Amino acid sequence: MTHTSMTNERAEQAASVVLAVAAVGVAVVVLRTPALRRLAWRLALTTLTGTLPTWVANEVRHAWSQSGSPQL
Repeated sequence: MTHTSMTNERAEQAASVVLAVAAVGVAVVVLRTPALRRLAWRLALTTLTGTLPTWVANEVRHAWSQSGSPQL
């Protein structure tokens, strides 16, 4: 039996597989548990209606100021 060391590329592949399996597992648990499903839905709505538009507006404002264009 030969011993080979793990390369950085193989380690990253293994980590990606572990993360993907964990994400699928969490998704299954959330979808099967009504309370978690409701919580996930509320968090998604909050993000889409509050946090995300605010972040986009701030990014656009920052990009506009960095572009050197006159303010409106």
